[in-house]
Amino acid sequence: MGPSPRAARALVLLAGFYLLGLFLLAALAAADWAAAVHTPGPFALKVFIVSAVLALPIVRGMFMLRTPPYEDVPGVRVDESREPRLWQTVRDIAQQVGTRAPDEILLTGDVNAAVSEDSRLLGLAGGTRRLRIGLPLMTGLSESELRAVLAHEMGHYGNADTRLAAISERGRVHVLRTVAHFEERAGAKVSKERARQEKKAAAAVAKGRKAKEVDTTGTGVTYRAMARLYTAYGKFYLRATLSGSRRAEFAADVAAARIAGRDATSSALREIPVIDAAHDFYLNCYATLGVDAGLLPPPGEFLGGFRHLLAARHEELDALRGELPTEPVSPYDSHPPIAERVARIEALPDDGRASDPVRPSLSLLADADRSFAAVEETVLTPAALGLRRLDWPELVHAAMSVQTERSAQRFGALALGTAAGEDTSPHGTDGGGGTPGHGADARPDADADRTSRPEADPEGDGAGAATLGALLDAIDAGALWRIAERLPRSAEAAAAHGRAAREFARPRLRAGLSQLVSAEYLRQGRARWQLSWAESAALELPYGHADELPAALEAAVADRPDTGPLRALLEPVAAPETSAPAQVPAPGPTA
Repeated sequence: MGPSPRAARALVLLAGFYLLGLFLLAALAAADWAAAVHTPGPFALKVFIVSAVLALPIVRGMFMLRTPPYEDVPGVRVDESREPRLWQTVRDIAQQVGTRAPDEILLTGDVNAAVSEDSRLLGLAGGTRRLRIGLPLMTGLSESELRAVLAHEMGHYGNADTRLAAISERGRVHVLRTVAHFEERAGAKVSKERARQEKKAAAAVAKGRKAKEVDTTGTGVTYRAMARLYTAYGKFYLRATLSGSRRAEFAADVAAARIAGRDATSSALREIPVIDAAHDFYLNCYATLGVDAGLLPPPGEFLGGFRHLLAARHEELDALRGELPTEPVSPYDSHPPIAERVARIEALPDDGRASDPVRPSLSLLADADRSFAAVEETVLTPAALGLRRLDWPELVHAAMSVQTERSAQRFGALALGTAAGEDTSPHGTDGGGGTPGHGADARPDADADRTSRPEADPEGDGAGAATLGALLDAIDAGALWRIAERLPRSAEAAAAHGRAAREFARPRLRAGLSQLVSAEYLRQGRARWQLSWAESAALELPYGHADELPAALEAAVADRPDTGPLRALLEPVAAPETSAPAQVPAPGPTA
């Protein structure tokens, strides 16, 4: 379907909204006329008032012509003098598509590329064109794949998709506004009625009478009925316009295959979901790892560190590339499923242009590191920009040390029967937030409050060491299985008795004791968290301890506990030669 038929359809759908409003206004006017002619004056007056109240949201929806302004996405505008190669590439692709190049290019911090246009006169006249390119997307794409993505976006310009979007967007806005007006009035009426009934009930109770239950059933039903009419038309409108959006995506894919080649386009479509998933993992497990400790990676590395992850995790990414994501299909989707788009492109005849993934698309930038740092300034909040910056190895060690300490304190508080965060034991146990459940996980705990500040310094006043000592003393005194009863248990574990109960409790006891031991090693400066881009961070222990520690932990939680091996491992040594081989000292307090 060409631009003219699509424009005509969009205008008809938009006109349908106004026709619905006129029909409802005519129906209200007819009700007013019938009431004036056939009913007594007081009843007719009530009908007039109801009609006027119902007509107001309809009129507001019809004549509030302004659509929401363009949302300025965080990013950095780059001109041709700053990024000549990128601009030249975009201009060349636009020329091949046969359309006008964008007026602005913005580098953003998301895995996306998109175009927009400030069209006028309901899309009949063009306006300022903007192209947004996410640096994380460029990080994962080759130059040929990025050319396919850019050709896809220029295809939207060439097919007038951005201009016609103004008509469809106006219709969506008008329908949603009108529904919101009716729902708002219905909600206000229900609240008013509820307050009236509650006041009446309170007065009845004060006089010793039984109060009636608050019942707002039927209140605001007229408003909701009108809202349902507009909601039904809104669903029809969305289904009709979004089906056109999906067809526009297919057409833009064909334009990309024509300009950049079939294989490059297919490769780009396959790569985008992989980059998106990898970037989410990177943000959660690396870039924001130190937020709880008030830390961030060096300037430019919050976004730029994604390059290290992609370079190190080839096998995992290849596994993701092998399977296209399966997405539930909905008539309200703006984009077709990736699998269907890939299938259509790969069904095209071979054009003889193989995808060439040799050069990364970041090579189109004059200075990628500078671009990462500049975009980072717009993406992060002022509070985040004020956090302390550390290089990646120091960041991982400091952040994981804080998380280990907090996790150890939480377990210690449970084991010793104190509330987390309360200093109620003779050993001064402090509670803390959650941390990874074992020493080899580099990810922040999902239960940790990412907006809080750490309450414990891993090199603090010795409260953690006292907690570990108290726990070992309690184990030596025969209290191991009483301690196990204080820990969270499944229903099956709670119902178990004797040896079965001990077998359920043993892994949790061993894991919690391991957390306390890890925290003690870190407190003594004899262990260090090691950064790895290929796998989870690992805690490096003193020479030989990694082999001896599992057996010592097993002995401490055995049926006949023996804490001697564990105490021997934790005994501080005077000679620095027995410390962990890492030569870089751990950072100072981060809390």
